[in-house]
Amino acid sequence: MYRIFLVEDEPSLNQILTTYLEKEGWQVRSFLDGESALAALGEQPHLWILDIMLPGIDGYQLLRQIKAQSPAVPVIYISARDADIDRIVGLEMGSDDYLAKPFLPRELVVRAQRVLERVYARPVAEASLLPLSPYVLDEARREVRLGDEVIDLTSKEYDLALFFARHRGLALSREQIISHVWGEDYVGSDRSVDDLVRRLRKKLPELRIETIYGFGYRLTAR
Repeated sequence: MYRIFLVEDEPSLNQILTTYLEKEGWQVRSFLDGESALAALGEQPHLWILDIMLPGIDGYQLLRQIKAQSPAVPVIYISARDADIDRIVGLEMGSDDYLAKPFLPRELVVRAQRVLERVYARPVAEASLLPLSPYVLDEARREVRLGDEVIDLTSKEYDLALFFARHRGLALSREQIISHVWGEDYVGSDRSVDDLVRRLRKKLPELRIETIYGFGYRLTAR
């Protein structure tokens, strides 16, 4: 799973972009200022998305620090200032792409996909494997394996395992799970989620699926 660090000081835009990026199955951590982002520099995500105009430490300073510590990690710049100047300066400093405000959130997603594919290109067979320790989830075959053994899962059990794997560590509401597994037009009780989680826990007992009472579930790290 790709880890994306988003630095955008406008709270509403930050939330919108985070939501769009997470819908791609990426793990997103967002920051509202350069100082907090700088403190997380050592965590080395797969991609940084930076706004240039930030309070305190601006995007240029942050980019310089990122490239000094992790020169291979790609960066996408976003800015509402003079597009030509920012694009040239950002590219000269090592950014991989530039997006001028205003833009559609989906455009950022597409640009992020292209950068990630270019930088982290892998063979198709390898790219379809998603670690779900100690299991392996094979997206191409829609299978979950433990070693050489294929675990017998129903279609919805597999979809739930995939949803957890793509959002490891995140709190997922019953409504989110219903929308992903059954579809947004599902009519029925959210207790169907509880039953599905119970069955998945039984078939994949090594998974740590944490119950968040009154809300939903979270797949935690082993």
